[in-house]
Amino acid sequence: MIRSHALPIAMAVLLVGCGGNVAPAGPEANQAPTDAAAKGADAPDPVPDVARVRLETEVGPIVVELDGRRAPVTTGNFLAYVDQGRFDGTSFYRASRTRGAPERGFIQGGIRRNYRLMLPPIAHEPTSRTGLRHEAGTISMARTAPGTAMGEFFITASEMPSMDADPDREGDKEGFAAFGRVTEGMDVVRRILAAETAADAGRGAMRGQMLVEPVTIVRARRMDD
Repeated sequence: MIRSHALPIAMAVLLVGCGGNVAPAGPEANQAPTDAAAKGADAPDPVPDVARVRLETEVGPIVVELDGRRAPVTTGNFLAYVDQGRFDGTSFYRASRTRGAPERGFIQGGIRRNYRLMLPPIAHEPTSRTGLRHEAGTISMARTAPGTAMGEFFITASEMPSMDADPDREGDKEGFAAFGRVTEGMDVVRRILAAETAADAGRGAMRGQMLVEPVTIVRARRMDD
């Protein structure tokens, strides 16, 4: 059964299109940047070159393969949340659909504003450095400014190149930190993306994108080969 949760606090987020040279204002972490966040924290060692994580949701499993070789800081951070059970009982709570193309967009989940679950913010790994891209099924970190990502992440249901770093973009050129891809469960991602949203829920660009019934992440675990 899908459970309802309280509406989130404001997260000034805006759906990014699939092209153009505008600053990406996509999935943001819901904590304000701090001096420590701006610097970022290093990922714990060791980080495997490849790690597989199974997100057990109440509407089905999603398996992600993380690229620790090209995005070690971001991968290490995500694995720390997984290994410490910090994602267990959290949820996917946002479905951001592209206007006129509802099958395109992303879903967002994670710890939201739960200070008990937060780990220190991490240094930003832009796609211009890692070589990863926001393709269909990419898992990436939500943030405000670069260096503020913690326990919020999103999964794209379609190619979204405007989430990538772009030196020619006005404003924030750093994009979001892609660090892996979905290998199983894209049907679950699309099901969550298509779920009912509340027209009057959320603030600013988030308005109308909050799920009426957030999808619980029952548990998140590494998959050992």
